[in-house]
Amino acid sequence: MARTDRLMRLMDALRRLPAPVTAARLADETGVSPRQLYRDIATLRASGALIDGEAGVGYRLTEDPALPPQSFSRLEIEALLIAVAQLPRTGDGTLAQAGRGALARIIATLPERQAQQAMHAVLRSFAAERGEVVPPHIDMDLIRRASWDETSLRIVYRDAADRVTDREVWPLGISYSDSSLLLAAMCRLRGDFRMFHVPRMISVVAGAESFRPHRVALLREFAASRGARPVPVADSPPGDCA
Repeated sequence: MARTDRLMRLMDALRRLPAPVTAARLADETGVSPRQLYRDIATLRASGALIDGEAGVGYRLTEDPALPPQSFSRLEIEALLIAVAQLPRTGDGTLAQAGRGALARIIATLPERQAQQAMHAVLRSFAAERGEVVPPHIDMDLIRRASWDETSLRIVYRDAADRVTDREVWPLGISYSDSSLLLAAMCRLRGDFRMFHVPRMISVVAGAESFRPHRVALLREFAASRGARPVPVADSPPGDCA
């Protein structure tokens, strides 16, 4: 893990965990040895972070100069809580975990009154049941990384008719909804845009092709095609996908 990422993770742990936090707990949270943890604490203190405590007692972050005080209205806090509570319905467990971590960091930096509002029972999300969410069986981080890096993916896909195809696609983005988790992509096999049900992907591996020079034009064309005609789902009949 890069040094900067390690220090950011340590600051995150100091914000989230009830103080005082033992060195053993912090080392476990950041994935380092106790000796490295003590060195990282010293580094943060040298950079200006006010961290009280010592080995054998525990540590408390009393001031974080890297993160200015935040203030949200009660309605903004409610919107954040409801949005994060809905993330598990996407079927993307990694995304849901990231949302919970981000929300915990936000709450940890709020003034006391607003932090209490965020914990109030009235802000709990009570979503109506809308059927079981089918989680994906592949690495969502790989799809996200390829979408950000604008590189191709090789996917083995089983459609609703139980047909299995091996395709190379240019991933343009992930679509989350109550009923499905979809990947919008340019299908190199069909030479057209397709929407792939992520839970029906049997395997995904990184491809070697970059589509970065074409990304902006592809996104414009994709958006235009959605207005002119529905983008076919990859489960369409063979005649539609040929």
